[in-house]
Amino acid sequence: MGTAASDSTNAFRAEIVRRFGRENLRNLLARVGFDATHWVRVVAYRECHDWVTALGSERLDTLEIAAGHYWKNLSFKSYKTVDFPDFDVCNDVLPERFDLIIADQVFEHVHRPWAAARNVYKMLRPGGHFLCIVPFLLKVHGYPDDCTRWTENGLRYLLADAGFREDGIRSGSWGNRSCAIANFRHGWRMYGFGRTLRREDDFPVMSWALARA
Repeated sequence: MGTAASDSTNAFRAEIVRRFGRENLRNLLARVGFDATHWVRVVAYRECHDWVTALGSERLDTLEIAAGHYWKNLSFKSYKTVDFPDFDVCNDVLPERFDLIIADQVFEHVHRPWAAARNVYKMLRPGGHFLCIVPFLLKVHGYPDDCTRWTENGLRYLLADAGFREDGIRSGSWGNRSCAIANFRHGWRMYGFGRTLRREDDFPVMSWALARA
């Protein structure tokens, strides 16, 4: 019964998105104060946005791996994207070098994250930065595969092993039981009109880090 209701709700949402278009729907919802950002990402986006802005985003040549809707709207000196998994960051390295590389909800899908992190390091200019946002307490979602989860500490170790200096890594995490349960029960619950952002350290749904090469 629960599965049938969930399938019906998901089908209804998909039809609404199809009719209005994803970006148009986001804009319509924003006009009435409804935030369509996934609840699990709100705190990560706020903190990471501040970090990137503080770097002077308008001076950064930027690469995003598997771009979503969020980061492309920032003002960068240049902005390039590559598709995942067509661009396999575990094996592929672009000839260009960048000031900032962003992987937002990507590294849980790669088969060899340690190799992917090393390849990101190779594509950065000296002093460049890697912004990585990954899930911990989040439902399995194939794209096309789902392989790994990280705590904040685990993410720091991954990046240090890839060559980033430990004293050049800033990290964060956030979550609470309400958000974790909503994701597992209902899927990608939106932040809406302001769901709780109370932090519970034992229930992180997201981890993130900004690492300097």
